[in-house]
Amino acid sequence: MKILLTGCSGQLGRELKRSLASLGELVACDRHQLDLAKPEALRDAVRTIAPTVIVNAAAYTAVDQAESEPQVADLINAVAPGILAEEAQRLGARLIHYSTDYVFDGSKPAPYSEDDIPKPLAAYGRSKHVGELAIAAAGCSHLIFRTSWVYGLHGANFMKTMLRLGRRSCETGDELRVIGDQFGAPTWTRHLADATALVVARPDAPSGLYHLAAAGETNWHDYAAAIFAEAQRAGLTEKRPVLHRITSADYPLPALRPTNSRLDCSRFLRDFDLALPDWRTGLIDCLADARF
Repeated sequence: MKILLTGCSGQLGRELKRSLASLGELVACDRHQLDLAKPEALRDAVRTIAPTVIVNAAAYTAVDQAESEPQVADLINAVAPGILAEEAQRLGARLIHYSTDYVFDGSKPAPYSEDDIPKPLAAYGRSKHVGELAIAAAGCSHLIFRTSWVYGLHGANFMKTMLRLGRRSCETGDELRVIGDQFGAPTWTRHLADATALVVARPDAPSGLYHLAAAGETNWHDYAAAIFAEAQRAGLTEKRPVLHRITSADYPLPALRPTNSRLDCSRFLRDFDLALPDWRTGLIDCLADARF
């Protein structure tokens, strides 16, 4: 098996580089080696490498910035996945791709299933949805994993931002204001990468779209509270900041976010007999490995 991994220096890519290494020949490329914003160079690189599996962990994830540069988000999140899918079809390769809960508008009162119709609220979600459609249209063997609230030890994410802001709040005595009316499941990159490796190792894995996120649910405020509690327990911080629960309306951002980002992952469990652990388990284990 020859695996091409894109985005290997990102927060998910670094975990995938570890989890995929034992499965065969791994060609791991970062943005400088393989820039998804350069379509023809991307196509040429895939043809030269000629992988049997492509794992696309590269993405444009600056949700608010995408509002001011939607063309860049589209190029990386929509055009590039389509090219990867076309080349996978030509090579007879399988494509693994990651999408997002932000393809939904959050108005559903229950967790979203794969059968729910996407209605993205902002440019980032729209670009990811178009990427999903491009992959499906190419006709290659593929797996698209929609996930949510991804975090890990590498890269920029909510957990690391909270730890940084929390230390500052403890020094200044200021409250930390965190949104409490958006709900989802924080998903550890290691759990996502390990599940991906198990699927890649299965030659009989089906094609299609799957929701793959941590079990359980929380909101940003309670997630932040859990981060500080577990960080203190792990000896990473001495004190916890004072948290103040606010609404999305209290903290307007350029891009709208769905209030409900909960994903129903029962289809993945049914087809792969596998489920990610509860979000709190992931957080505890992640912080136990942290050296911030």
